[in-house]
Amino acid sequence: MRKFESLALRFDGEKIWVLDQMLLPQKKIWLDATSPEKMIEYIRALKVRGAPLIGIAAAFCLARLAESGETEAEYRKAAESLRASRPTAVNLMNAVDKLTAFRPGQMNVRDIVELAERFFREDQKLCENIAKYGAELVLDGDGIITHCNTGGLATAGVGTAMGIIRRAHEEKKKIHVYIDETRPLLQGGRLTAWEMAELAIPHTLICDSAAAILMREKRITKVIVGCDRIALNGDFANKVGTYGLAVLARHHGIAFYVAGPYTTIDLHCESGADIPIEERAADEVRGVCGAFGEVVWAPRATPVFNPAFDVTPAALVSAWILDKGVYTTEDIKRGGLIECTQS
Repeated sequence: MRKFESLALRFDGEKIWVLDQMLLPQKKIWLDATSPEKMIEYIRALKVRGAPLIGIAAAFCLARLAESGETEAEYRKAAESLRASRPTAVNLMNAVDKLTAFRPGQMNVRDIVELAERFFREDQKLCENIAKYGAELVLDGDGIITHCNTGGLATAGVGTAMGIIRRAHEEKKKIHVYIDETRPLLQGGRLTAWEMAELAIPHTLICDSAAAILMREKRITKVIVGCDRIALNGDFANKVGTYGLAVLARHHGIAFYVAGPYTTIDLHCESGADIPIEERAADEVRGVCGAFGEVVWAPRATPVFNPAFDVTPAALVSAWILDKGVYTTEDIKRGGLIECTQS
């Protein structure tokens, strides 16, 4: 497998390395994720995250396993475990399914490696296309709110929603970005704020609950978010809190856009009701554990509801910004998402 490197994933010719995103922004530590067991551990712990990136990371892991001479039986066993490591982001399932699509007894290492490499290069291209189409919707003077992290830490390229923001900034548009902290694991406060600072994009971090105030004061003019799975009717799953932003945007008459590559479209999912939602550990809400240690603010026995994602209905979406263009509600109704997945 050739050497590859992105902001949060790299292959040096021997080992696969992931940037530990649970330690950012205080520490920048690269972890050896070459073995399937380690990759699964890091995906589940969100040390490597982002719907596109975990699909690519899993693909790299399987390609390296195939190159090592592992048997087909062990390869398929590892693939099954990787596929099940997180349930909501469909990019992971799509990537693993393509890498195991060969008939029994016909495992071809070269084909597997070439496909994994293609995923990496393709995601970079998809991100560029999304950025190009999305930036056309951004106006000089816009105040944009985004949720969670959708940049280079979540993809192999410039990102999805954040790629759009980055491209608009590069085009010298005077924009200001409001970053939801994104409770409970603070991907907005830790990761998006870090990426925005690295790119010198004007930004302000806010508590998730402060978005409505900024909308009422007309300081927010657009919402642009990413996605982990898009159903055929346009419903989509994204980090929990996205649905609330969509409801607020509709009440305040603000455009609400979702950005994602075709690899996030689930052709087997008719609506958001069919999207499985991951529920994570209660301790993520009772406190926080990060680079500076553990802080607990709720009684250990406190019951917790901690879904990692929520589903936003298509009725609340102004447009879907995909790698083939901007899709309207009418486009979606006539089967535009299926068309987007076809070459």
